[in-house]
Amino acid sequence: MENLGEQIQQALLSFRDTCNDFLHLHSVTELNDAPSPLQFYRDFVSANRPVIIRGGVSRWPAVAKWTHSYLREKAGHLPVTVAVTPDGYADAVKGDLFVLPEERQMLFSVFLDIMESNDDNGEIFYVQKQNSNFTEEFAALQADAEADVPWATTAFGRKPDAVNFWMGDGRAVTSMHRDHYENIYCVVSGQKEFILVPPTDLPWVPYGEFRAATYHRNLETGAFDIKRGDDTVPWIPLDAANPDYEKYPEYECVSALRCTAGAGDVLYLPSLWFHHVRQSHACIAINYWYDMEFDIKYCYYKFLESIKRVRNDVCNP
Repeated sequence: MENLGEQIQQALLSFRDTCNDFLHLHSVTELNDAPSPLQFYRDFVSANRPVIIRGGVSRWPAVAKWTHSYLREKAGHLPVTVAVTPDGYADAVKGDLFVLPEERQMLFSVFLDIMESNDDNGEIFYVQKQNSNFTEEFAALQADAEADVPWATTAFGRKPDAVNFWMGDGRAVTSMHRDHYENIYCVVSGQKEFILVPPTDLPWVPYGEFRAATYHRNLETGAFDIKRGDDTVPWIPLDAANPDYEKYPEYECVSALRCTAGAGDVLYLPSLWFHHVRQSHACIAINYWYDMEFDIKYCYYKFLESIKRVRNDVCNP
């Protein structure tokens, strides 16, 4: 059985080398103009390759208008959902748990006050609810951005399934994960820093099953308690910004890409790509989730997932 495990591992390493030789995933392509739908689909969607369009949404009114004073005037009265954690890591692994943030409802003006105060009271706030919150909670701001990204909508042949609004400071972090969506990520202000890993590197990305839990602020002590749930969640325990190669030696095999998107820039993040995200202070972004095609690429991905599972079972019975 050990020999079988070695054979599977060698086959996966050969697959990695083939991907490195032919896919040329060494950096994120940059464009200075929005692509045509045909170019976007041919060069990036079909190839499942990320691309940054510099200044791709620089003409949005939001890029020029969305100061705190403007946001307070236009949307300060709106109740919004805010994620609150003790360390900025919402939806992330802590020990043997996958911990979700505490969610609080507050006026957007109160959230802006918190962003401006810079007080460190053991709470980090982040607007990140991914239920199309831009259309559901920020109606007063919708005229300042597009309802979709036209060249992407034409290429995908459908409208976005969700449009999400993100705002937080430099302490808010999105832990590494992957989505079943084609992601058009538009930065309105500040900067977003991405670590991207292609889905072909799945065999080297550590996964585990973690019991779900949720942060709750204890009003008496001021500390965060963790309330355990009954479900388990598959998630990546590794910190992509500071990987522990002793604990996860196979992660050294990944071909991680780094890129930064600034105000007015657009990142196309293809479906199934792993990504870890940090940001500058008071960064604002809007992203559009388009349903992915569950085509032959997805079937190959699921096959790779199965082979990885067999390898792990054989090598770590």
